Amino acid sequence: MNDILPPDSARWEWLEEKVRGLMARYAFRNIRTPIVEPTALFVRGTGQTTDIVEKEMYSFSDRLNGEELTLRPENTPGVVRAAIEHNLTYDGGKRLYYMGPMFRHERPQRGRYRQFYQLGVEALGFAGPEMDAEVMLLVHTLFQELGLRNVRVELNSLGVPAERLAHRAALVAYFEGHAALLDEDARRRLHTNPLRILDTKNPAMQDMVRQAPQLLDYLGESSRRHLETVQQLLTACGVPWTVNPRLVRGLDYYSHTVFEFITDELGSQGTLCGGGRYDGLFELLGGKPTPAVGWGMGIERVLELLQAQQASAQAAALDAYAIVPDASALVQVVPALQALRAAGVSVQMHAGAGEGMGSFKSQFKKADASGANFALVFGADELARGEVTVKALRDGAGTQRLERLDAMASWASSLQSRA
Repeated sequence: MNDILPPDSARWEWLEEKVRGLMARYAFRNIRTPIVEPTALFVRGTGQTTDIVEKEMYSFSDRLNGEELTLRPENTPGVVRAAIEHNLTYDGGKRLYYMGPMFRHERPQRGRYRQFYQLGVEALGFAGPEMDAEVMLLVHTLFQELGLRNVRVELNSLGVPAERLAHRAALVAYFEGHAALLDEDARRRLHTNPLRILDTKNPAMQDMVRQAPQLLDYLGESSRRHLETVQQLLTACGVPWTVNPRLVRGLDYYSHTVFEFITDELGSQGTLCGGGRYDGLFELLGGKPTPAVGWGMGIERVLELLQAQQASAQAAALDAYAIVPDASALVQVVPALQALRAAGVSVQMHAGAGEGMGSFKSQFKKADASGANFALVFGADELARGEVTVKALRDGAGTQRLERLDAMASWASSLQSRA
């Protein structure tokens, strides 16, 4: 687990601000669920035979009542649990999003820690392929607005349960016919979760797996039409995609569309976002049948890719740094800075050590190092006249002007980097 410290935390805030603005434009609203949930929720919702449940969850017993609890390894089960508990979809579908920490006890890897942060959306109560396309378009738009390049979209269809059962039977028969090539992990999953064998990273199994029966060949007309509509909508919006027949989910509650947004610039940890339709999860967790589709995105990986591509993942620049040569001036300076902040200007005031404020030269060095666009010099002569010197530190560096403190409303916006 790691700390996120300044100045890196500013990049996180920049990304979070972008996300909130985009979610509002797509009519998604924020949901915040507990970090701790009953362990049974994830055993059912994440899957008993998954690596997450078998190996990676941080679980413990409540010392007061013995209840088995778990730090959330993902958030979809928690969102669905909340939707059932509060009857969120009683008046129609809900578009929800979340950002927050998840926990998995796995080997730390590039772009992944044991406490990691995930952005996700869940569209609950919408059965049509247009919502599958919309949540994918949301990801595509976010990556465009962040300035990310070279991210490809892979998708597949899991059809409906009857189609998956027919494919599963063919898959088990195929793997049983090639039992000598299966590694220990594949043999363990053969009769519990055979779809996961298609995800193997074992080089010795790749050729055999490539020739395995494909689920696409078992889809009926309705499932094919669902997938084709998603593809048509993505194409109409200028989003290129490819079908990856090996892109699967090993849990029965998934159906129809599954997808991933992938980069080749982060090594083996190249999946930035993964999602799909999970129409069976509400029933599995004790709710009424409710269609749903969503995705999860690793924030650390997105920030790492932004940094690798030198995209503009920067916080908004500090507008101004206040230089105060004499501590006796603070009674005039502090109210002036409060008024500037109320006008939307971001200002950092120099703070001294003890009674002294530090030399004029040292304060200017700190002003320059702060990244501020302007220095506000509250000298004794300026204050005696009711003025402040505004000195440019970036564009037009060195140029300066005098401004009246009692006319602040007329010039405050000129300090703003976003003006």
